[in-house]
Amino acid sequence: MDVKTITTCCDGLLTAPLSEAAAEDLAAAFRVMADPVRLRLLSIIAAQGETCACNLTAPVGKSQPTISHHLSVLTDAGLLRREKRGKWAWYAVIPDRFAVLRDALAATPVAA
Repeated sequence: MDVKTITTCCDGLLTAPLSEAAAEDLAAAFRVMADPVRLRLLSIIAAQGETCACNLTAPVGKSQPTISHHLSVLTDAGLLRREKRGKWAWYAVIPDRFAVLRDALAATPVAA
């Protein structure tokens, strides 16, 4: 999956037409989030504040390589922060990145 870091977006999906580039960037960001395993991982990590990758296989019910792949996609997209502690990687959510996606959807529609 070609993952771009989620940094900024448009003025709002409902306030003005998106440019082609903005639509592509926003769609790529939502593709990262459009996987049930990644959504569960984000939810678990957000609920715990931060967690070790070693603690994610059992709750999600997936193998370690699958968990690592999804964590990598989320990290590459800028949704998670990764910190190496000894031989383990610890992950935490980056709330500002979610604000970009929320703001794109939360805009007030233009009155007809």
